[in-house]
Amino acid sequence: MNRPIKPIEKPAGLADQVFQQLRSYIGSHQVRPGDRLQEAGLAMQLGVSRTPVREALARLESEGLICAEGRGFVIPELTDSDIDEIYEIRFLLEPAALGSVVKEFGGDTDLAGLSGAIADAVAADKNGDVQAFIEANSRFHNAWRILLPNRRMSKLLDQYVGHVRFLRVLTLVDAAARRAALKGMKNIHAALKKRDPDAAAQSMHEHLETAKHFLIMAVAKINQEKEAESSASTVHAVKTRPSRTNRSAAAR
Repeated sequence: MNRPIKPIEKPAGLADQVFQQLRSYIGSHQVRPGDRLQEAGLAMQLGVSRTPVREALARLESEGLICAEGRGFVIPELTDSDIDEIYEIRFLLEPAALGSVVKEFGGDTDLAGLSGAIADAVAADKNGDVQAFIEANSRFHNAWRILLPNRRMSKLLDQYVGHVRFLRVLTLVDAAARRAALKGMKNIHAALKKRDPDAAAQSMHEHLETAKHFLIMAVAKINQEKEAESSASTVHAVKTRPSRTNRSAAAR
């Protein structure tokens, strides 16, 4: 037979499905900072081969959501220094970036994406839909970022957008954090509408200050939960450990 046989196509996007699933687990705290992810174990749990898991883990690592450790990966634990470093970068870049957007602003047409994202965030907050709120919040920030006239600055923001999304998931599960984020989004929208670059930069800075505050609280809560679980496990181990009397009796 002269005609070549076309290879059977593998299911499209399997690695992407694994990536989305694992990112969802990280964001919902089903796996938490300090937890390890092993390729073989994940493949077995997800019912897939190790190849899409390997690709998904590599993508998660590139976005800063996990880091390599030994033969596996671990969800990075955020220290106070980590949070300070992350927000030092954000304070430098994002207020200046938003201020530059105002200078190139095209009016209500450019506001449409932000307005729609705010409307969706309001509805999601009213319904208590955390995932929908997070997605609306991401769309809001993407809407102003695509207006950046400085392409190099835009690429710098792109480099850590995945990690920032992870931080949003850590914080926006809290209702108070969602209300504060929504207030910040509205303030940013108002400053853009007025075409005031200084007000836009200031509103972004305040928005980031609030986000940092809630991130610190979220990380502290996760650490407290982990300490409580560790203490509970220790108590359980002590209670279930055979006493010396029982061990002696069993030996006789």
